[in-house]
Amino acid sequence: ILNGYPYMSEFWIYFKLGLNHVLNWNAYDHVLFLIVLVASYTFLEWKRVFWLVTTFTLGHTVALLLATFDVVKVNSAYVEFLIPVTIFITALYNLINAGKTPKEGGMGILFAVTLFFGIIHGLGFSSFFVGSVGSGTDKLVWLLEFALGIEAAQAIIVICVLIFALIFQSLFNYSKRDWVLVVASIVIGLVIPMLIKNNIW
Repeated sequence: ILNGYPYMSEFWIYFKLGLNHVLNWNAYDHVLFLIVLVASYTFLEWKRVFWLVTTFTLGHTVALLLATFDVVKVNSAYVEFLIPVTIFITALYNLINAGKTPKEGGMGILFAVTLFFGIIHGLGFSSFFVGSVGSGTDKLVWLLEFALGIEAAQAIIVICVLIFALIFQSLFNYSKRDWVLVVASIVIGLVIPMLIKNNIW
């Protein structure tokens, strides 16, 4: 990796590795999850979006850390199957609750589920990270740099989703309910082939 980027500092190498991993269209599962995670929100609800994405970040960062240092070991086949499952469940939740205002009591469950889904996605990140950098005395530093790249990519995706929501709901007169239904339906259509491809039976 270092030889591939002779002009870059080590920080930017691993930061870019994390950034590109999320934004790589050949591995768009993480993008799909983020889309359905925030599809039902707008810029006016930025605080809730912030805490929801932060909860997801916390989950996958902890899982990435534990898996990278062999504290937790999970069969990668199960992880590859569970990741599209998390996307499907989140999209289905949006379909069922499109246009509804979340109750305060229900938000606790939503945050808990988001944390759990973050752990699953973090296990997927760890497989990529270990396969890309191997082992070394600076692995913790590399992991944190890689995680920062992931978070930067997440911020880009979330902002883009909120901008598209603003455009469709303001300029094209989509209701919030219709916007959520369209987004969730498209994501479900994209994730079903992933479920079939990565099935564990």
